[in-house]
Amino acid sequence: MFRAIAASAALLLIASSANAAQMKLLVGGSMQEPFKEVGAAFGKKNGHSLDYIVDTTGALQKRLRSGEKADIILVSQPGMDALEKEHLIMPGTRVDLASAAIGVSVKAGASSPDLSSEDAFKKALLSARSVAVVNPKAGGTSGNYLNGLFQRMGIAEEVKKKAVYGMQGSQVAAAVADGRAELGMTFISEMMPNKGVKIAGLLPAAVQNATPYTVAIPVGAPNPDAARAFIAAMRTPEARAAISHAGLEPLPK
Repeated sequence: MFRAIAASAALLLIASSANAAQMKLLVGGSMQEPFKEVGAAFGKKNGHSLDYIVDTTGALQKRLRSGEKADIILVSQPGMDALEKEHLIMPGTRVDLASAAIGVSVKAGASSPDLSSEDAFKKALLSARSVAVVNPKAGGTSGNYLNGLFQRMGIAEEVKKKAVYGMQGSQVAAAVADGRAELGMTFISEMMPNKGVKIAGLLPAAVQNATPYTVAIPVGAPNPDAARAFIAAMRTPEARAAISHAGLEPLPK
């Protein structure tokens, strides 16, 4: 009897292993925290192994355009629009998940600047000795937006002289935490995980640019069924809670 039970258990384990997928997920930095939280539970439940490639929207687009295969891609909504036009994602698989707002951070324990208005924000930027942002050349959504915002505000050259550039939002937070930058600006969800920084607040409403983030399955995904199941997992109440906890706004289903 014991041998029969052991044999059945072994067969179940073999079947489970056979159905387990090695998944590759291309994830925009603003969404990496909720993706990894949901992914841990998803992998434990289904036996799948998840490999995360975290980068800017521009860098992730380049991966697909170069022919790299992945099961999931999560980028900004405009970035996904471009991929869809290029027929690089499977029709009918894209889902809007969350909206990311840009904020300002300071070193933990430091005083927060006045962000109550556009004028106050401008004054804070000009007064700061150094400002960390994502390098626009990295293809990051926040970096490109802020670069254009500084130009519209007429302070692009002043900010450029004291800019500390990161290739991703997490590097912006790191620059503030280790004292290389007095202020940091990128999506709040990219700065919150760094305990060495404090979120001073959102950009003023007049200059805010909340960006929707969208997930989809790339054409040629090695594990499309597992990918569909993961996207479904990202729409559960638990996932929406993880998205909110990460400093993002869940979008309606």
